[in-house]
Amino acid sequence: MVFEGLANRLQDTFNRLRGKGKLGESDVKEAMREVRLALLEADVNFKVVKDFVEKVRERAVGQEVLQSLTPGQHVIKIVNEELTALMGGEQAKLAVTKPPTVIMMVGLQGAGKTTHVGKLARLLQKERKKPLLVAGDIYRPAAIKQLQVLGEQLDAEVFSLGDQVSPVEIAKQALHHAKIHGHDYVLIDTAGRLHIDEQLMDELQRVKSEVNPDEILLVVDAMTGQDAVNVAESFHNQLAVTGAILTKLDGDTRGGAALSIRAVTGIPIKYAGIGEKIDAIEPFHPDRMASRILGMGDVLTLIEKAQQNIDKDKAMEMERKLRNADFTLDDFLEQLQQVKQLGPLDQLLGMMPGMNKAMKGLQNANVDEKQIGRVEAIIRSMTPIERIEPKVIDSSRRKRIAKGSGTTVQDVNRLLKQFEEMQKMMKQFSGMAKKMKKGKKGKGFPKLPFM
Repeated sequence: MVFEGLANRLQDTFNRLRGKGKLGESDVKEAMREVRLALLEADVNFKVVKDFVEKVRERAVGQEVLQSLTPGQHVIKIVNEELTALMGGEQAKLAVTKPPTVIMMVGLQGAGKTTHVGKLARLLQKERKKPLLVAGDIYRPAAIKQLQVLGEQLDAEVFSLGDQVSPVEIAKQALHHAKIHGHDYVLIDTAGRLHIDEQLMDELQRVKSEVNPDEILLVVDAMTGQDAVNVAESFHNQLAVTGAILTKLDGDTRGGAALSIRAVTGIPIKYAGIGEKIDAIEPFHPDRMASRILGMGDVLTLIEKAQQNIDKDKAMEMERKLRNADFTLDDFLEQLQQVKQLGPLDQLLGMMPGMNKAMKGLQNANVDEKQIGRVEAIIRSMTPIERIEPKVIDSSRRKRIAKGSGTTVQDVNRLLKQFEEMQKMMKQFSGMAKKMKKGKKGKGFPKLPFM
C-alpha cells in the first residue's frame, strides 16, 4: 500500500499514546523521536523532518493538548494537520483558462511522461473535455508510436509531424491546430534525458517561449525518493514548474518524495500515478493522503471512485434483487467485475478507516488479486442453469467445473458454500425488510452505500 512503511511506524507510535490518559512532556518527546525516525526512514528530506517535528512538538506540549480530555488523540490531530500542511494544505487544481489550455509535460527519461499524457487525457475526457495529444518527443524512437497507441485507446486525436521537425515547430503548429478544431486542452509530450543537461533545458525553454503554456507539469518517479526532490528543484529553477505528477506512488511504501517535494521546492503535487492502467491516476489531496498515512482511511476518494465506475442502473437493479432475495451467481460475477473497476484491492482497503491496521493483524493478510480471477473462472465454467440454481451441481458437475476453470473441486466447493451462506443472509435481510415495511410505512429495504 502507499506509504505502508511510514504508516505502520507512525500508527504503532500513536497507539501507545492513545493508551495514556494523561501525557507528560517526556511522552511527547519520546513520540516525536519515533516520528522523526519514521520520517527519516521514509526518505523524507532531513531539513523537512527537523522543521516538521519541531512544529508538532511545540503544539503538542502546549495548553491545547494539556487541557484536552483525550491528549493522545489530540496529538494525532496535530500530526494530521501538519502532515496536510507539509504536502500543500489544499488540492492544487489544473489552471482553467480560455480554451485551449496548454500543458507541457516535462521530466527525465523513464519517469512516465508519455504514459501520463494519456492518463491525464483520460481524466480530462471524464470531465467531458476534448484533449489534443502532441508528440513532441522526436528523439526516443518509440515515443511517437506510443502516444499514437494511447490516442487510439482513448479515441483522442494525436498531433504529430514525425521526428524530422523541431519540437518548437511541432508545439507551435499543434496549438494552431487545437484552436481551429476546438480542443479544450493541448497536452505536449516533451523529450527527456537520463539526466538533466543544458541542451535539454534550452529546448524546453524555447518550447515554453513559443506556446506560453498555462501549466508546466513535472513528471517524477516517486520511488527515487530524494533524487525526485533534486530533479524537481533543477527543473523548477530552469522552467518555473507549476505542478508535479508523482508516478509509481503505489509502489513507494516509504513516501519520502511526496512528503518533501512541496516543502523543499514549493511545487504543488497535482496528480498521483497509482498503477499501470490508463485510468490509474488521481488528483492529489494532501488532507486525504495524510489521513491514509495515519490509518484514518480515505472514504471520499473511495466514494468518488464508486460514483465514476459503478453503473447506477445496474446498482438499482441489484438493489431490487436484494429486496426479493433472488441474487444469483451471475449477479455475484457482475458485482466482482464492478469491484475490479474501482482499482487494486489493496488500494481500496487502504482507503477504509483502520483497515490496513486490521489486515496487519491477520495471518496471510496480503490481498490475493488472483483469487478473484479464480472465482470468475469457476462461475464462467458453469452452465446458465447451474448459475441460477447451484443446488443442481452434484459431484460429477463439480469435477467438470473444476477441470474447466483450472481449479480444484475443493475450490468449487468453497465458493458454493460461501454463496449459499450469502443467500441465507440475504433472505434474512429480505424478511426483516418486509416486516419493517409492514409495521412502519415508509420503512423498507435499506439503500446500498453507492445509491
